[in-house]
Amino acid sequence: MLKEYFLHPFDRVSYERQRALSDVSFTIERGEFFGIIGPNGSGKSTLLRILAGIYVPDEGSVTVDGILSPFIELGVGFNFELSARDNIKINATLLGLTRAEIDARFDDIIHFAELERFVDQKLKNYSSGMLLRLAYSIAIQVPFDILLLDEVMAVGDQSFMEKSLATFESFRAQGKTIVFVSHDLATVANVCDRALFLRQGRVAALGPVDSVIAEYAETATVAG
Repeated sequence: MLKEYFLHPFDRVSYERQRALSDVSFTIERGEFFGIIGPNGSGKSTLLRILAGIYVPDEGSVTVDGILSPFIELGVGFNFELSARDNIKINATLLGLTRAEIDARFDDIIHFAELERFVDQKLKNYSSGMLLRLAYSIAIQVPFDILLLDEVMAVGDQSFMEKSLATFESFRAQGKTIVFVSHDLATVANVCDRALFLRQGRVAALGPVDSVIAEYAETATVAG
């Protein structure tokens, strides 16, 4: 861009505005497990970041009634030059835990993440799967009413995925709300009550999870 400016300083530079989401409106009930599905580029991650307060919408409004625990981008908030031990203390503090609460939950975080042997290693030496386990373990140990989950769950191995999904049952019993973005339609069908199908930034379908997934699958088949 700078090179073009110096070569052609009097040429007009035009920008095309891209609208990531348009007329997206929905309500998620307390204690509901809500799935968000759609093809790549449909606006799923953008929507989750708006719900988390990371992005501010140009228009419209978002009302969140409860404490959020966003787990939507692997590695965000971690200092890769520090160990898992130090990162747990820093992240848990930022998420609202006191020092006493961190000390009380520290062993549970490490045990759930299966990182006992690696707790004092710097995160720059961790694999993406190890980072996932650590981040998810921290996210579920902080007090929350609403858990936001993006596709980052897909980088973990199958056993940890099953272990993580097993925690959903306790969340449901506690009346927690889960907002779950995934391309894994089988998992969405198994854990979610309702779903939102986004296509090109707009609501293509909203309702019971099975019917929304069926509409998405039909659209994908026609497009293919």
